[in-house]
Amino acid sequence: MDTADSTPRESIFTIEATPVKFGPGAGTDAGWELTRLGVRRAFVVIDPYVQAAGIAQGVLDSLRAAGVDTVLYDDVDTEPDLSALNRAVQAARAADPDGFVAIGGGSAIDTAKVANLLTTHGGEIMDWVNPPVGGGRLPPGPLRPLLAIPTTSGSGSEATTVAIVDLPELGIKSGISHRTLRPAQAIVDPELTRTAPAAVTAAAGLDVVCHAAESFLSRPYTTRPRPESPAFRPPYQGSNPVADVWSAEALRSGGRYLRRAVQGGDLEARGAMMLAATMAGVGFGSAGVHIPHACAYPIAGLRHHAHPDGYPGTKAFIPHGFSVIVTAPAAFRYTFDADPAKHVRAAELLTGQPQEPDDRDALPRALTHLMQDVGAPTRLRDLGYSATDLPALVDGALKQQRLLAVAPRTPDRAALEGILRASL
Repeated sequence: MDTADSTPRESIFTIEATPVKFGPGAGTDAGWELTRLGVRRAFVVIDPYVQAAGIAQGVLDSLRAAGVDTVLYDDVDTEPDLSALNRAVQAARAADPDGFVAIGGGSAIDTAKVANLLTTHGGEIMDWVNPPVGGGRLPPGPLRPLLAIPTTSGSGSEATTVAIVDLPELGIKSGISHRTLRPAQAIVDPELTRTAPAAVTAAAGLDVVCHAAESFLSRPYTTRPRPESPAFRPPYQGSNPVADVWSAEALRSGGRYLRRAVQGGDLEARGAMMLAATMAGVGFGSAGVHIPHACAYPIAGLRHHAHPDGYPGTKAFIPHGFSVIVTAPAAFRYTFDADPAKHVRAAELLTGQPQEPDDRDALPRALTHLMQDVGAPTRLRDLGYSATDLPALVDGALKQQRLLAVAPRTPDRAALEGILRASL
């Protein structure tokens, strides 16, 4: 369908999903799944705290019982930067595996994705990072099989085509995104989340909620220009009927289960949030995320001044879920006029309660209450920011054009400054 300016518009959307095995105890199927994928020598990227706690011992035993030769790698940073990812790439190249396993949160899974990409196709990490930050090189072919096994109730990286890179020297985060990065198989086992701290569960769960809300409210895929070739159709295509189903159910689960999951010891709630993360990953893997995530990358990239309370280790960083959620209320007030009914529907899914039609504050209010209830920061000032930081934050957000392209309203510099200022 063509618009009034006669620019051909998209008429096709794509839904792709990682095969997922879900349920308590599913981790012990890891060996069977990996051999089914034809892997005999695996480079296993495992979160060091997961390794130390012995949470994944059943997974590792399963790999070895299946006859898989495993090379363990646990030098995984939370919010990995270039140096951390390069260490993993070098280790993976030296191991020369025919497949990869990732055990941990989004940082471990993203590390495995990047190691797999560069081990298979070479180059430097910045060659592959999305433009305008990096070279935007496209993988010429498939990667080696990756089995992703999350151990947190969030992220959804096991279901997505994206790997995130922290670039503190540039004051932003960015990513590598291509369909070949999607794991070949995921195993989602709620029992692996038993020891995840409350703060980790809160941040990861709020990331799930933002993934779902942003994809549900992204611009319709039919409003994008039609690409010259299928090769140039972006992974983030805009909202569509199938992605909306996944995103809506993830919103419903986030509202119903995140508070319980953060309290700890509730395996049902943590399992529900893990499943919600995967569902949201399928939804935003097709539709995309936009303004809150575009703002989150400089929010996380500019500040490395303190170790977050409740997280293991000593590294200074801002958890991704917290950097995303703090601007979400203001962002959704800005996008409300693009589709008021859908914004209200998102609030109803999250709260489980009917909302007044045309209530611009319904979704921001629901998000703020959820943030408060799980003990998350609610304002940029809680993360150490002030008005003097706004120009740098806006600059960083404007570099995330891959994300802003699917926003229901395309923000300019003034709009982004208004969203960030309202979030202080």
